[in-house]
Amino acid sequence: MTWHLITGEFPPQPGGVSDYTFSVARGIAAAGAPVHVWCPEAPEPSPAAPGVTVHRVAGSWQRGDFRRLDRELDLLPRPRRLLVQWVPHAYGFGSLNFGFCAWIRRRAIQGDVVDLMVHEPFLSFAEGSWRQDVAAAAHRVMVMVLLSRATRIWVAIPAWADVLRPYCLGRSVEFCWLPVPSNIPFVPDAPAAQAVRTVFAPNGRLLIGHFGTYGRRLRNDLSDLVPALVDGDTSISIALMGRDSDEFRSEIVTSQPRLNGRVFATGRRSPGELSTTLQACDLVVQPYPDGASSRRGTLMAALAHGLPVVTTEGRLSEPIWRASGAVRLVDAGDTAALARAALDLCANSEERRRLAASGQALYAERFDLTNTIQALISERPRAA
Repeated sequence: MTWHLITGEFPPQPGGVSDYTFSVARGIAAAGAPVHVWCPEAPEPSPAAPGVTVHRVAGSWQRGDFRRLDRELDLLPRPRRLLVQWVPHAYGFGSLNFGFCAWIRRRAIQGDVVDLMVHEPFLSFAEGSWRQDVAAAAHRVMVMVLLSRATRIWVAIPAWADVLRPYCLGRSVEFCWLPVPSNIPFVPDAPAAQAVRTVFAPNGRLLIGHFGTYGRRLRNDLSDLVPALVDGDTSISIALMGRDSDEFRSEIVTSQPRLNGRVFATGRRSPGELSTTLQACDLVVQPYPDGASSRRGTLMAALAHGLPVVTTEGRLSEPIWRASGAVRLVDAGDTAALARAALDLCANSEERRRLAASGQALYAERFDLTNTIQALISERPRAA
């Protein structure tokens, strides 16, 4: 069967779904199946991947674009499996593209096999303005349209299966857990990692990293966490990694000048450069407002790089994080406990080594891309 990945973003466009889709497309193609990717235009060509054909004909996901997509899809042989990367904000119209959902449903009625990969199902209620509540209600209608004809639903975390099942309206649909793997490949380069340490952690300091996207909620947590770490131990430095990390560093150092020379940032960097910076860290601290979970690519990157991880347990955390003992957990929202746990780990090199080994083993066993591809092509994927 030929695989057709439907996505709102694909490299060189930045984004977690973009990186994820590229990795999955390459993995399925490497397993021997033809792969076609359908996505919007981009200013530069997509990176080459053997066995992957990219069709940048989706435009802005409007009526005329769907006609063009239909024409080109129908030129390709059946059976066709459409793997839709579902994030409501990925398909334009201010996240309210009912036309996209209707088009996917129609493709299923016409004989294509439709699977959904749910990264984010819909907005939550009562977490913003009334406009957000209206959008949250609309997203649920959109999901009902998609679920009405989908063959299989892949979910980044098991909790999404629980929230989505009521919108199947009694229809029996298979839900399968498909964790998001790291989108930062390990690039071994000890000299480059040492060069990062020379700048970020001179004179033998320990280097605590954080990898994220620095949205509003996370900035609030980090604004308390970073000073607590710096003030708690004069022998550490902080490395902030990821998009907008340099902007956040500028804000926090301007408001608290004592942090200058102790807090550093990479800004946007290539995956190889991010890998180098991760390798330079002694541990990472990863707070998530809803808890550590298998949809967090930044957490996966830390585990894949063999780093000790201090993170949070919240409403979306899977039991595996506590059961495995592969990360140090504190309650989500407890910034003081997070700082204490990180500083305690700084003083305990043996525990850092244990966590690093346990986390890397857990990643290889459950979250590595090879597991993702095997689940997709398997007739017996892991149920959610």
